[in-house]
Amino acid sequence: MNREQTNTTQPKQTARHVRSWLLALFAGALIAVGPAVAGFSSAPAYAETASPLVVVSQPFVIDGTPKALPAANVNGNTYIGLRELNEQLGLKTEWNPDTRIGTASGRGRTMTLGADFGTYTLNGQDIYGLPAILQDGTVYMPLRFLLEQMGYGISYDPVTRVIGIETIEENALTIQTSTIADSQDKQTLLVQYPQLAGFANAEVQQSINAYLKEEAETYADWGREELAKAAAANVELEASDESIKLPPVNYEAYYRITYNEKNRLSLYVDYYLYTGGAHGSTQRHPYTFDLATGKQLSLKEVAENNPDYVSIVNETIRTHIEETDLPMLATFETIEPERPFFLKNDSVVVYFEQYEYTPYASGMPEFETPFEAFRQS
Repeated sequence: MNREQTNTTQPKQTARHVRSWLLALFAGALIAVGPAVAGFSSAPAYAETASPLVVVSQPFVIDGTPKALPAANVNGNTYIGLRELNEQLGLKTEWNPDTRIGTASGRGRTMTLGADFGTYTLNGQDIYGLPAILQDGTVYMPLRFLLEQMGYGISYDPVTRVIGIETIEENALTIQTSTIADSQDKQTLLVQYPQLAGFANAEVQQSINAYLKEEAETYADWGREELAKAAAANVELEASDESIKLPPVNYEAYYRITYNEKNRLSLYVDYYLYTGGAHGSTQRHPYTFDLATGKQLSLKEVAENNPDYVSIVNETIRTHIEETDLPMLATFETIEPERPFFLKNDSVVVYFEQYEYTPYASGMPEFETPFEAFRQS
């Protein structure tokens, strides 16, 4: 017999967080955007494809220049050969056939893929995405997932079927990964969080880094307490019945930088707790900083202080629900004025937390409202 455990005492939780602190899939749902997918997945990487890829000449516009590149569509997601990233975007790419590890580097980042492991690393942090595919000696990478991690904007015109790639002019700073890790018998904790480096304003950099470090330590402390309680309960349950064998419990945190331009930095951290049962639960905590002051921005501020910003975001959500036929557990009425958000693709992104409005399979649906929607004439 397996057991799911939930707890509503995580630091800084709101009532909305409590509603969503249920069983859920780590890293959220994969939300399709145009020909590719944005988000994370724990799906394993393929060593070889089950069926051959159909590679076609796909039209692109790269930094304003039209090109046609060989690409493949896999379940609605665009894949491109690793060497094309080298030749067309100037990324340095390598594939080691002995270790079966691929590498793409550039723009202050290094991403690696182990074809036999199913996970990526970005500047030392484990991240999850659609699997790479190896066919006839060529490694094909999920285009949107890869390029968004490497500092490029991706767009898609459904009429012309042209994929746009734009090199983002990023803030002059780099992101490094710091780690808090504990391992005991049948329980592990791994919290990875970002730290800024090389930013011209040392005071702002220090302030943001101290805050993100304090946040990570706070949630790590909470995670240790939950793991200790869960591990002790699982030992007791196993002792009550020799047929019961429960897997280790674990608490993990991974971050994603979603916006690093125009003197703003936006990111989120996903905290995942597994205490037994079919799967664990995840909470997302986003942060958006003004790099001129080091202060966090509110949803109203990033919405240009438009007095109707709540209604504008609500309309985005309702339109997305209708157009995608998103399955709903409850009727959506409105967001809260201080709804958590992050920035991405010149848009403000709000999201439903796991089980807040949608079923388990939907993960955390995201809703992007372009900045221009908030600009008043």
